[in-house]
Amino acid sequence: MRERSGRRLPPEVRRQQIVEATIEAVAALGYRAASFAKIAERSGLSSTRLISYHFAGRDELMSATVAHVYEQLGGHVAGHLAAADGPRAELAAYVRAVVGFVDGHRTEMQALSRIFVAFRDESGLSRSYDADTDERVIGTVEDILRRGQDDGVFRTFDTFVMGSLVQRSVDGVAFLLETRPDLDLTAYADELVATFDIATRR
Repeated sequence: MRERSGRRLPPEVRRQQIVEATIEAVAALGYRAASFAKIAERSGLSSTRLISYHFAGRDELMSATVAHVYEQLGGHVAGHLAAADGPRAELAAYVRAVVGFVDGHRTEMQALSRIFVAFRDESGLSRSYDADTDERVIGTVEDILRRGQDDGVFRTFDTFVMGSLVQRSVDGVAFLLETRPDLDLTAYADELVATFDIATRR
């Protein structure tokens, strides 16, 4: 999304423009090399001051970038889950939705992966993914699994363990693409769906 710096844009549009340029910069250059100057260049801004005007600092910009990708992913997954009929179909839809999003948004996911690795506080803890986020993400899968057990579709198992297995399997796809960019993700998703169908069904 490239605009001339002299054009006055609504704040929310300008913020999104900067976030999208940040995604491009981090994916192309890496987390540490994605300076305000490089981001300004990619967003068509004549000065880094506009970035500083909309974001208090680099940490805030990176947090906003992560939130932007999460929001896109969340909307994509929610749409697929809404169209699924029953827990078994929902579990398959969840896996296919996440893998499909990764496949269709490779630049965003490459940037997100690099931010995950490097965006940390002084203690070395991640600033982009914490325990609450992890619990919320796995909780979505656990809800599907519990309903499947209640409906008699899934066998008895620990929903946290199974939910973690499902989530970690789809989480790893973006990292796999770093070394296997030609990976057939449709076939990969099919295999994951088959694996978890066998693992969960009664």
